[in-house]
Amino acid sequence: MKWEKVNLKVEATGRGRRGGTAGPGNRWGHTCNALKRGRFLYVFGGYGNQDDRQTNEVHVFDTVKQSWSKPMVKGTPPSPRDSHTCTTVGTSLYVFGGTDGRSVLQDLYILDTVTNTWGKPKVNGEIPAPREGHSAALIGTNIFIFGGCGRSLDDEEDIYFNDLHMLDTVRLQWSKVDTKGKPPVPRDSHTCSTYESKLIVLGGEDSSNSLLGDVQILDTSTMEWRELQTAGEVLTPRAGHAAVTIGKLIFVFGGFSDNRKLFSDLHMLDLGTGMWSKVAVDGKGPSPRFSLAGDCVMGGFLVFIGGCNDNLVALDDMYYLDTGPSLRSSFYDFKPSEERVFEAKITNVFHYGYTIESVVDGKPLRGLLFCYKPGFANAAHAYLTKKKLDLNGGISLTKQNQSADSRLDKTNLPETSASTDSASAHNACYRETQLMDPTCITDHPQHLVVNATGQLVS
Repeated sequence: MKWEKVNLKVEATGRGRRGGTAGPGNRWGHTCNALKRGRFLYVFGGYGNQDDRQTNEVHVFDTVKQSWSKPMVKGTPPSPRDSHTCTTVGTSLYVFGGTDGRSVLQDLYILDTVTNTWGKPKVNGEIPAPREGHSAALIGTNIFIFGGCGRSLDDEEDIYFNDLHMLDTVRLQWSKVDTKGKPPVPRDSHTCSTYESKLIVLGGEDSSNSLLGDVQILDTSTMEWRELQTAGEVLTPRAGHAAVTIGKLIFVFGGFSDNRKLFSDLHMLDLGTGMWSKVAVDGKGPSPRFSLAGDCVMGGFLVFIGGCNDNLVALDDMYYLDTGPSLRSSFYDFKPSEERVFEAKITNVFHYGYTIESVVDGKPLRGLLFCYKPGFANAAHAYLTKKKLDLNGGISLTKQNQSADSRLDKTNLPETSASTDSASAHNACYRETQLMDPTCITDHPQHLVVNATGQLVS
């Protein structure tokens, strides 16, 4: 494995974007999320020393062009904040909680990265108490919120949480989850990763300011907690670290210890065996820090951005970690699941049918449903057999589609985009759509069926 510092540069002003500084600048307590199978990295929020305050800016790093841009976002953004969570659901980012420096927050905002539009959805159910330093993770279409730190009703003392809440992103419904087993002790500044249907909570700081190094696992199929028994070069208890997952491996970097010593070591946990190992890495890596952000980007590289040093100064650097070819290949593993029924949203109605959207296993699914009209079947068949369904970017058209498209009314078709770089095209995950039965659809469909290869079958 090898560290590589990223040389930052500004992307030229383009459609919907403007130029600016080379990246988000000095900040800690921010989030970063990889989208489009890791090509784009979205950084939101955090606390910056250059302004000595929280921010609500969005910055995007293109891993192919190796450049930063600042989107021109629309809508009403979240208030400036740090220590929040930001969860990727398809092409949207769900921001929850955090602190604005004066109070702890419990609001939810969604950024649609296709249109660069912020929205504050109307949600139902039992909303989590205001908190910061909590964690969030996606299983299926549900976001799980665990732990964090809030304030008492009289605002006199900190309250540490170990409760679990779930947001159904389809119905926008909050619920407090009743769990079995012994739950983790209340904590904040921990991390929460996912593997299969499990949440993995690691480290953090408890209400007595003691640092934690335990690994707690929640099986969301049974909602039962258990502590993972670990061995090997066990992780030193810490908080404010970053954790990035590739398959069953969790990589942990940075954080602080009981005596406020900062870490710059890299550790790896094998969830299959419970073995910890301290990873020897070539190259000059990041300096000791905490409250940084990390994720896995295109090619299976890990990336870590910013953080805070021992002088409480925010950092603005960015590092890649090359995990090697064997681990990088697992980044592209795709195991189709069995045939299933799922709900889809009608996003538009045009002369020949509907455009639909859904989220399946956290990935966007977009397509067209056609109804039969005299003289249209041949055109529709030619159209659909050449149309590719991109699970990460919607519908993309080939040149051969153009003759068939000319016979369709395109005024109400969804906006499409095509990637011109070979890396993105190579790594995108395509599935071919299938023509529906030629019976006219008279009511909006509520359920669709997708088979193991991603085809719509009913």
